[in-house]
Parts: sequence; C-alpha cells; structure tokens
Amino acid sequence: MNFKYVIVGAGLAGLTVAERIANVLGEKVLIIEKRNHIGGNIYDSYNEEGILIHNYGPHIFHTNDKGVYDYLSKFTKWNDFWHRVLTYVDGNLIPMPITVETINKLYNLNLDCSEVEEYLKKQAVDIKEIKTSKDVALSKVGKDIYEKIFETYTKKQWGIDPSELDTSVISRIPIRLNRDTRYFNDKYQGMPTHGYTKMCERMAANKNIKIMLNTDYKEVIGDINYDTLIYTGATDEFYDYKHGKLSYRSVNFVFETHDKEQYQEAPVVNYPNDYDYTRITEYKQLTGQQNGKTTIGKEFPCAEGEPYYPFPTKECKAQFALYEEEAKKETKVVFIGRLAEYRYYNMDAVVRRALDAFDTLYQGK
Repeated sequence: MNFKYVIVGAGLAGLTVAERIANVLGEKVLIIEKRNHIGGNIYDSYNEEGILIHNYGPHIFHTNDKGVYDYLSKFTKWNDFWHRVLTYVDGNLIPMPITVETINKLYNLNLDCSEVEEYLKKQAVDIKEIKTSKDVALSKVGKDIYEKIFETYTKKQWGIDPSELDTSVISRIPIRLNRDTRYFNDKYQGMPTHGYTKMCERMAANKNIKIMLNTDYKEVIGDINYDTLIYTGATDEFYDYKHGKLSYRSVNFVFETHDKEQYQEAPVVNYPNDYDYTRITEYKQLTGQQNGKTTIGKEFPCAEGEPYYPFPTKECKAQFALYEEEAKKETKVVFIGRLAEYRYYNMDAVVRRALDAFDTLYQGK
C-alpha cells in the first residue's frame, strides 16, 4: 500500500491531523486504530436503554481558544452546558472547585469574598519550596481542607501519597475567591449536540481518509510505503520498551442504569473519602437527554488496564525523557498527543497541538 501520510490512532489528535491533510492538502491519509471505534477516549455510544454514555468517563468541552472552538464547530453544534461538580465531605455535598460557597458550606460560615481570602491565608501552611502536590494544597488551603478534600481522593486516584506526585496534579484544581461554582470558567463551553462520536465521524467523512479499525499498526506498517507517520500511541510501545515500560494510571468504569429520572444532584459527584470509587457521573445531566431511566458511571482507579493518565512523578518524567531523545532522531515520524507526549491534555489542547503540528507539516510542503 502507498500512502503519503499514515496516522496511528483515531483519537482526537489523529482525526484532527487527518481531517486537515484530507481537506487542506487534498492528500489521501490512512488511519490505523487498534480499537473497534474512532474517537479515542471521547467516544460515546447509546446503551441498551437508549441513554448516551461516555464510554471512557465524562468529557466536557471547554476552551478559551477561539480557533479550536471554531474548528470543532464545523463538525458539531453545541448544547450550552456549564459543568458543576459536587464533593461529598462530612455527610454534605459541597461545590468544587473551592469557592466562597464551598468554604461556607464546609464550615457552616457566612463569609464574603474578601473574608474567605483572609480565612484561607490563615489556614495556609508556609512552605518555603513547593515541590509536590501535597505542598501545593497545604500552601493554598491548609491542613484541614487538604485532608478533607484532596489527600484521600488523590491517593485513590494515583495509588500513592500526594507527597510523591508532581505539583501539576493539584495545581490543575482552581481555587476561586468568588461565588462562581462552575467547574470551568472558560469562554467557550458546551457538549456536542449529537455526541462526540458523531462529531468525530464528520471529521473523518472525507473520502481521502481511510480507516483500519481493530488493527495493531505494527502488524501492517511493514507493508505500507509512506512519507510521514503521525504517531499518537504510546511512545514506549513504539520503541519496544527499550527504556522500560512507562507508568500509567488506569480506570475501571462500572455503569449502572436506574429506574428513576435522576440519580444525583449534579452531573458529577466526587467521593474523596467514602467508597472505593472516586466519582459518579450521571450522563443525562451532561447531555440533556430525556429518558425515564438514568445511567451512572462509577470510576475505580487502578494500576492495570488501558493507559489513561501519565504518571506525574520525577522518575517517570526522567524515564520519558529518554524516549524523547529517541524521538528527536526520527525524520519521518511526528509524535503528538497524550500518549505520544506522555502528558495530560484537555481536549482543546489536543486539538490545538494537532492543528499546530499540521501547520508545521503544511509549511514543509
């Protein structure tokens, strides 16, 4: 087979580059995907009850990047959706991220915005050098909030103590000195009107895009002549684990359908201290779908399984740096995406990375 461009992985990164190659360059492109569907982890599907679920956990689109928003808007309309999360602490449901409302409900107070700022300053632990996620949390909210909200949740999520994790883990969680209980405050937020899979299908609709599902690229790549390989899979796998296997955290998703209109008060409820699962998502509250029944998804973090979250420790970063050095030597391979770059990406950042990678390819033509 002859293809100028071959893409490994039909997730958001691979589809974005493929769409650009097909529609801007007018070239044929082959996508090789090991799963039985396109869309990667944003794949959604209808279950037996006709309820649209996110098979790999909740994905909420949000961005301040107008270019990314405009790009994806060519393939979907959006339902307005402002994500809200509650956290179950001490028998109460409190808003997350931490806001004025969170502090007031957690401690039965009635502080205003300026008073909460002072309150948190008094709770904060003076840490001279911020090195870990535990340091970040203690320096921002103090020992009690750290223990109630962050410590056990993080241990469940990662399987190790926050003191062993890079600062990036907890730094992603915003703390707001106002009453805005939305989980994200980006300018553009929403859910694809007909789901993520439909959006992905439209991205891949050009006849120049050929897709092979249920295929390990290593089994076929030797029979393909190509100029450029865009690789979105795991980089350690690409190099046959020559520097060892990179560590990932996985999640076991357990779905339940209940014979009721609504299961919980918010689309997502976190459980930092109770139960083995970290959170429950109620999918109808994400999609706005009407159905007499409702489906929830419980998330049980685990060590083995599909690689979801790159492990944020210094040791893992150092190990990946060895693979990065290998990748720099490649002349026909472009590594992009969450697995290939061993980093956590929000959806908008994945699309931006893919668009920029395509621009680099395009400029080279």
